Amino acid sequence: MQIALDGPAGAGKSTIAKLLAEKLDFIFIDTGAMYRAVTLKAIRLGLNLNDENVFEFIDHTTFMFHDGHLFMDGKDVHDEVRKNDISNNVSLVSSYLTVRQRLVAIQQTLAKHHNVVMDGRDIGTKVLPKADVKFFLTASIEERAMRRHQDNLKRNIASDLEQLKLEIARRDHLDATRKHSPLKPAEDAIIIDTSHMSINDVVQTLTTKIREVENYGYGV
Repeated sequence: MQIALDGPAGAGKSTIAKLLAEKLDFIFIDTGAMYRAVTLKAIRLGLNLNDENVFEFIDHTTFMFHDGHLFMDGKDVHDEVRKNDISNNVSLVSSYLTVRQRLVAIQQTLAKHHNVVMDGRDIGTKVLPKADVKFFLTASIEERAMRRHQDNLKRNIASDLEQLKLEIARRDHLDATRKHSPLKPAEDAIIIDTSHMSINDVVQTLTTKIREVENYGYGV
């Protein structure tokens, strides 16, 4: 079974997808972390992020998920990919067709032989267009910025709430207007505004809908 979760930055996709996967005993695949990891590796290699042709290294990069953490080339990069310099550059990197094609192929392979909960920005529209259930999670910019701010503080990462609001608004615009796979809900996605919902409430709402599909076989 394939569950797709899409939505903008800070909507709680990764947290909710991870908990949902644990509850269903599915594999959790955080595609956003994969784009962040590619951005991290490009920066480490000293590559020009403005050049779409420097990302061939993806073909020789390994990705694996374990306990909700992404391992790139055998190393846990879960915390590193959440740093501000990665957040500020990942929209550019993820806008490149050559990057998206390579990572989408990897993501589709990961989902082919397992029950998965996959989160990102184009899962229901591009990566898993035939997913059994599709959700689009959203929240206000203010709420998403506060969540990111609190997460940064927990990770001992310097954080400015007002700056985060500006960065999230900028990323929303970039993601929604990019040429390849722009951020938008799939036509058959269930849209859920999580602004005033607890994490547990969101997970329960999603679980209920998934169980309906499992038990009765009708889509959303």
